[in-house]
Amino acid sequence: MEHADVLIVGAGHGGAAAAVALRQQGFEGSIVMVGREKEPPYERPPLSKEYLAREKEFERLYIRPPQFWADKDVALRLGTEVVAIEPVGKVATLTGGDEITYTNLIWAAGGDARRLSCSGADLKGVHAVRTRADVDRMMAEIDAGAKKAVIVGGGYIGLEAAAVLRKLGIEVVLLEMLDRVLARVAGEELSRFYENEHRSHGVDLRLETGVDCIEGDGEKVTGVKLADGSIVEADMVIVGIGIVPSIGPLIVAGAAGANGVDVDEYCRTTLDDVYAIGDCAAHANAFADGAVIRLESVQNANDMAKTVAMKIAGEKQPYHATPWFWSNQYDLKLQTVGLSIGHDETVLRGNPDDRSFSVIYLKEGRIIALDCVNKIKDYVQGKKLVEGRAMIDRDVLADDTVALKEMATA
Repeated sequence: MEHADVLIVGAGHGGAAAAVALRQQGFEGSIVMVGREKEPPYERPPLSKEYLAREKEFERLYIRPPQFWADKDVALRLGTEVVAIEPVGKVATLTGGDEITYTNLIWAAGGDARRLSCSGADLKGVHAVRTRADVDRMMAEIDAGAKKAVIVGGGYIGLEAAAVLRKLGIEVVLLEMLDRVLARVAGEELSRFYENEHRSHGVDLRLETGVDCIEGDGEKVTGVKLADGSIVEADMVIVGIGIVPSIGPLIVAGAAGANGVDVDEYCRTTLDDVYAIGDCAAHANAFADGAVIRLESVQNANDMAKTVAMKIAGEKQPYHATPWFWSNQYDLKLQTVGLSIGHDETVLRGNPDDRSFSVIYLKEGRIIALDCVNKIKDYVQGKKLVEGRAMIDRDVLADDTVALKEMATA
């Protein structure tokens, strides 16, 4: 039976970063990485941006050149997945029945795109944006003549896809159930700005609009029936309504968790020598006042991977990383630092009409996060203010003629 000193489940950002960090820490034991897809680890964020827009070839998305993994003695088991864990005997069962024993296991399986629960959700032409195969199918349909797209969900995935599709000349209708886009992750100023931007680029953006079902000709999608009974014609439908954490085998094996698998400050699950990192790991985050959350970001996956690698290599350093995130839409670069969860006040810095501004989020007068649109200096300099939970007068914050680094020094 195959044995791994460290078995990594998932070949995305977290899994790749864990393998790299282990070798950087001097770990010399055997590492096996299991990935559902057939490709070596690759970057996911460009899927809804440069890759869909055909501005980047897939080979440029590799996290490391394919040969790197062999050079670092990291064995890749691709095109398969772990379907069961036996935590006492430390045995992982793969698709097809192969078994791998392990000394330590790092669960970095991420999540699956959340699907619509209505009828028609399985029709050809209904897409997620989670893997290369997802986007390749979308691109093939565009090449075959698809001209009308309906996007369900006004989060970052939906908005990024809308921006690329408009650039490609596709008609886009975007449906959001809530009263604004990005409602779960940003303040109203940012939401309204992006709504205006997308509408100015020709997106038919409809708020407070629910989906009844997906209509088709028996095989392929032809439209989306809305909750009010009206029908929007569609050659393709893109669903961006979040993810479902891929944690089934861990939960069945007895790990604690609900919305994600629970981990401690060293990313340990409640199973012996089993860690979890990235999108699927529910952890107490200091930047959310200790609330247990999941963070779906490259930053979180990479930094958790470093925490686990150090722990396995013998150095205990609790996870404490400043959250950051980015989104590219049209010629706009949004950069976020901190978490705006629970904010009770916002300060607008700059003018959205200039398409360069920041939204600063406050909680009880202290800075907890910034959303910066085409304002890189605010993003870079605002990090210290977030980390220090700085308390600065609102009028001073709003004056964008004064650099944030000057406020940090003061």
